[in-house]
Amino acid sequence: MPLKEKKTLFQIQIYYLKEGSRNLNFSLYIAKRYLFSLSSNNAINIITIIAATGVVVGSLALFIVLSGFSGLKDFSLQFTNIFDSDLKMFPSEGKTISFTEAQKEQLKGIAEIEAFSEIIEERIFIQFKGKNDIAYIKGVDTNYVRVNPVDSIIISEEWLSPNLNEVVIGYGTSNKLALGARDYVNLLEIFVPKPGTGQINTLDPSQDFSKEQVVVSGIYFVNEELNSKYVFSDIDFARRLLSLDSTKVSSLEMKLVAKANEEQVREKLTAIFGENVEIKNRIQQNDALYKMLNTENVAVYLICTLVMIIALFNVIGSVIMMILDKRKNIKTLFNMGVTLKNIRKIFFLQGALMTVLGGLLGIILGVIVVWLQLQFEFIHITPTLPYPVKLKAINIFIVFATISILGLLAARIAASRVRGSLLE
Repeated sequence: MPLKEKKTLFQIQIYYLKEGSRNLNFSLYIAKRYLFSLSSNNAINIITIIAATGVVVGSLALFIVLSGFSGLKDFSLQFTNIFDSDLKMFPSEGKTISFTEAQKEQLKGIAEIEAFSEIIEERIFIQFKGKNDIAYIKGVDTNYVRVNPVDSIIISEEWLSPNLNEVVIGYGTSNKLALGARDYVNLLEIFVPKPGTGQINTLDPSQDFSKEQVVVSGIYFVNEELNSKYVFSDIDFARRLLSLDSTKVSSLEMKLVAKANEEQVREKLTAIFGENVEIKNRIQQNDALYKMLNTENVAVYLICTLVMIIALFNVIGSVIMMILDKRKNIKTLFNMGVTLKNIRKIFFLQGALMTVLGGLLGIILGVIVVWLQLQFEFIHITPTLPYPVKLKAINIFIVFATISILGLLAARIAASRVRGSLLE
């Protein structure tokens, strides 16, 4: 009798047995019928719906959380990266590097380097109208604006002009000292210890410090930490303040051309400067921040995975309830020659289908939600700042791999409940 004329699941099972289909196709067919067909027991139908919903919601939540964290990570790093060049070279020992004219010409000859800037950096003490603060002076040359995009962070007045006693301070420093830009009457005072003075003279400490007065030409805003960290100045001003000669720099910051080979650039820099320098890329300059963000990402993933594991207990319960409900069919299949292994495979595939299909549906819904947030920005952190999210293929893979592995394990546990005692 043709398959289309068979009305009941039992008749379909007999048809497949007569055709000798005791392989995966047979088990998969029966598993799909068990999964998508309503049981005569409403309690089992409800349990199955709850289990499938838990898988969908779990994978949806995990994908949204990972996408949101990816967006927050990029959002956090984009501000830090404003002050981070593609490559930065430090002295491996001490505070300065000798940078001669010959080395400068060799550096200009490296085709992969689009621009480089000489940097002088040191901790300083600043004072304005009796208010004090600690910061870092960062003396930069005229090439600095080619290496790092500073125009986008200036919120008041303008970037400093070369060869002038001018500085650019952060928004945090401006608030602490109640200091605005272009105040030519009240000047900002900068102090640094004189080199080689030894112990500070407590009777007259001013003798042991170099002092300069400067005009604030502009105020920048990046984030809470950096807004109080740097005071930018002209490099010649910083050298004069720190009593350094023209061949000394604290670091060299470089911008690479598009698709430049970083390893080749490192080899060329080592050939010029020797082994006494340390070269860091953008990630290595913020290794502590990257480690913190990655650790938080792993912690969030593990928490969400734990929630999914709890949700998958519903899948185990649903499959076990189906096994108990289909005891008569299982016994009939066994008496007609289906092995215990193939019977277990039916329920294993049922649980696997529930988790994999539920996971795929959850991922699709998650992609839609994230895409809607990117397009319409309906969730905001502040009235002007939409919650940052990012669609990444790696997040899709992580969620699918997680739900598949956990789902297959749950299905294996549930299918193992089909034992010989049910067949007696």
